[in-house]
Amino acid sequence: MPKLAQRMGRAKPSAIMQIVEKARKLKAEGRDIISFSIGVPNFLPGEHVYAAAREALAKDSGQYGSNRGSDALLDAFLKHIEAAGLIGYQRKHCATGIGAKHILYNLAEVLLDPGDEIVFPSPYWTTYADIAEIVGARAHVLPCPASQNYKLTPDQLDAALARGPKVFLFNNPSNPTGMVYTRDEIAALADVIARHPDIWVICDDIYHRMVFSGHAYHNILHFRPELADRVVFVDSLSKTYGMPGWRVGFMAGPEVVAQALTTMNSNHITNVPEVVVAAAIAALSGPQDVPAAKAREFEAKRDRVLAALAQIPGLRCPRPDGAFYVFPDISCAFGRKHGERVIRDDIDFCAVLLEEKGVACVPGSAFGEPSALRISYTCTDAQLDEGLQRIQALFAELV
Repeated sequence: MPKLAQRMGRAKPSAIMQIVEKARKLKAEGRDIISFSIGVPNFLPGEHVYAAAREALAKDSGQYGSNRGSDALLDAFLKHIEAAGLIGYQRKHCATGIGAKHILYNLAEVLLDPGDEIVFPSPYWTTYADIAEIVGARAHVLPCPASQNYKLTPDQLDAALARGPKVFLFNNPSNPTGMVYTRDEIAALADVIARHPDIWVICDDIYHRMVFSGHAYHNILHFRPELADRVVFVDSLSKTYGMPGWRVGFMAGPEVVAQALTTMNSNHITNVPEVVVAAAIAALSGPQDVPAAKAREFEAKRDRVLAALAQIPGLRCPRPDGAFYVFPDISCAFGRKHGERVIRDDIDFCAVLLEEKGVACVPGSAFGEPSALRISYTCTDAQLDEGLQRIQALFAELV
């Protein structure tokens, strides 16, 4: 039998989706499963989004769309990022894709040759490491444990950039931790980046509209606008507008990068489907009450989760101020037993939690931090409270 390409030996299925599939299988077998695993916002966009999609269907021409994205979609995106303080961009600086994951993969193809180094903090979104492996890049991970609130320090970044990597990938607010960098923290990191002029910077900021507790979103370019010729901003409809399945991602950055992604699109997707484009324009340009209300709702859910976790002796969890995740350090459970089963690590803990208590969480090792697990708290309040009680019960049963 002919062989697959060598890169497929480096490609791995999503660790998150593996947990999701296992939970679905157990649920199909009749088990009462509560899922804190997949990072979906669990709400639907406003009616104006569906109305725009229906109108586009009624007028559908069946023709190809733009490789870069339609002018109307790019204009809506430009206004969207202007509200976040990202100014000075034109259509030529932007490109669209089938979700932010697609944008990030294309950026890896465009910016990284085999053997190039990409730097990012840990905990990190699982796909960062997976994409680096597929394109043959070397991932240099910067550990940021709970003891430093899961945040990258300027000294860490300075030392890493001194190695001469090709790309620095930064995520704020963070998946999986929900942490949000303050104004001073972002300014300090921007100053470090300015001292290393030959490095591309990717800002994966798809949760930038989901910041709460009185905090604000800050970007490197707010403090160092002169870095615009090497900073790429990545965004998505998925989390902000409750549209993960619609698959629309965006980038804004140097013209040469946007053109490269447009060329990539011309070779594999051609265009984002036109009906989806219409819905995306409506989401970006229409009423913003749904995402604003959901951010308030997620803040309240975050408080419920932290209150429940605070009752577990030995467990610690830095307070997140964005996205919809908490990332508790569960190492206090390691070496203890549940029944006859020894919990050696986060993998064991999540397996016992799912099998014995019917709660699905993603082990922290999937995100580069094996002392923790990720809880995605977008389910109903009833499911959230029940799931948290089951986690508390599991800890109480450990000996």
